[in-house]
Amino acid sequence: MAQGKPINIPIRPAPEAPTEEELTTSACSSGEPYALMVLGDSMLPEFAEGEIIVIEPEGIAKDAPTAIAWANEEYIFRQLVKHDDGWMLKPLNPIYPNIPVDDLKATVKGVIILKKQPGRRKEQKSYV
Repeated sequence: MAQGKPINIPIRPAPEAPTEEELTTSACSSGEPYALMVLGDSMLPEFAEGEIIVIEPEGIAKDAPTAIAWANEEYIFRQLVKHDDGWMLKPLNPIYPNIPVDDLKATVKGVIILKKQPGRRKEQKSYV
């Protein structure tokens, strides 16, 4: 094997992680819809594991939409339901418990606007 000229490859330090302030002021920090893959069976039969859901982070939280929420120190995917006592995050699969919501604005991070089967272009369902 013939040896060629050495190639100079500059080595640079890794960029620092963005600060909390940079993340909150990012152009995509709040208003852009994003997609997630459904994991688990808490939202069966409507949402199966592996389906793709599209979330509108600035969607209006009202009775019965499906939402992404921060509860019990994790992000979860549940139906938002209003009761006499206030709001609750309700799984569609009855083996999972309901979760009461104290602060709707702090808990709900977006509403689901679309679901789709990966690899199936025509199979999708809109929730708006």
